[in-house]
Amino acid sequence: QVQMVESGGGLVQAGGSLRLSCAASGPIFSRYVRAWFRQAPGKEREFVAGITWSGRTTYADSVKGRFTISRDNAKNTVSLQMTSLKPEDTAVYYCAADDSDSTSYIDLTPRGYDYWGQGTQVTVSS
Repeated sequence: QVQMVESGGGLVQAGGSLRLSCAASGPIFSRYVRAWFRQAPGKEREFVAGITWSGRTTYADSVKGRFTISRDNAKNTVSLQMTSLKPEDTAVYYCAADDSDSTSYIDLTPRGYDYWGQGTQVTVSS
């Protein structure tokens, strides 16, 4: 079955940068829409960024211009480059994959995704 593991989280000062990666294994389809979500304590899981197999991207307004999502279809990996980090970015970050028939639609809700990693903690200090 499909498995995904996030890495790259850590502690960084406000204004700093981090790069998250998600490695996938198993029978994952190269055209699955891939996305990053995040969840802070006491908050609902929130869409951060998504990307189609062809490289079309969608970003949450809160991160647009600061975060960049990318993917390597041959390696089944997806990354999230985060710059100009703010304390408000502190959360557990999760990678996800959508196995639906529509491979060009980037769902903005967690229920639209079928496979999830365990998450990686990102903490931004003030």
